[in-house]
Amino acid sequence: MELREAALAKAEAVATEMESRKLKAAANCLREGIGETTTYLLPELPAEHRRRTRTNNMIERLNREIRRRTRVAGGFPDGRSALMLICARIRYAATSEWSTRRYLDMSRLDDNLVEAN
Repeated sequence: MELREAALAKAEAVATEMESRKLKAAANCLREGIGETTTYLLPELPAEHRRRTRTNNMIERLNREIRRRTRVAGGFPDGRSALMLICARIRYAATSEWSTRRYLDMSRLDDNLVEAN
């Protein structure tokens, strides 16, 4: 299992290396964003949620579906017609079985939410 402390330490090592290569702005950007990036590693989150919160597989799947449909349609006369097709695919995904699937079991968070209050 990944540990947040190890990830933070590795990020600091990378930031230090960046600074030694005169990439101070990139190192600062890394240091500012690493806390948010490793949120999925917090011990308060159930381990079952980590795999699903660290990826964006659902968004990638939707993008692949949109790409597939726009390739079939070929060229578009203008941006509006492409946008209409994309919105239609998103509406379809929202009303199909995708929207009824349970992606995360939020009942596992109940204990942690009580502790947070």
